Amino acid sequence: MCGRFQLSVKGKHISERFNVEVFDELYRPSYNCAPSQNLPVITNDQHHNLNLLQWGLIPFWAKDPKVGFRNINTRSETISEKPSFKNAFKIRRCLIPSNGFYEWKKDTNKTPYRIFLKNDELFAMAGIWETWKDSHERSIVTFSIITTAANSCIDNIHNRMPVILKHEDEQSWLMENDKEKLLKLLVSFDSTKMDYYPISKQVNSPGNNNPEIALRDEGRQQVLF
Repeated sequence: MCGRFQLSVKGKHISERFNVEVFDELYRPSYNCAPSQNLPVITNDQHHNLNLLQWGLIPFWAKDPKVGFRNINTRSETISEKPSFKNAFKIRRCLIPSNGFYEWKKDTNKTPYRIFLKNDELFAMAGIWETWKDSHERSIVTFSIITTAANSCIDNIHNRMPVILKHEDEQSWLMENDKEKLLKLLVSFDSTKMDYYPISKQVNSPGNNNPEIALRDEGRQQVLF
């Protein structure tokens, strides 16, 4: 799964990388992006803007918005079939910019790791989005990050990972309408281009949001076997 990630670069870097308009009054760098927060997303209907959406997809037909807590991730293997996701997969897709995500190894210490691209560049995770209205017709726009099987770089940390799109596939994910072509994009990213290291357990609390979270924890041995 993907339950935390990082988007800690300056707004101008996001603007240049994704060719989007970034408003400084809306965007704030974050080292600990967590579910239920309003986070920067690029949607297919406004692909030249960076907007804030709530993490945790609430289907438009849901009666209880708490369902969003169960829908922070969407499995690529069933996205075109599950009622909660299939409609959004067809017509409401998005990119979630990031420069790293976090995962916890299922060992006795539940060690957290920062996982990133080797050159530490920005990347886009594939997602879907929805608009839900409450009983007063107030809209909440939400999103979910799509996951797939982990690649060989990180499968000893966790068996799932977010779908990281190739740079050349990002616009196809937003604008393509062919179901089979879209499904072919939802694969594990090249393991040779990724790296990881252990980090502080500060990341466990969403209330902690500082640069130290993303630094290597020198006090931990990076032992995966």
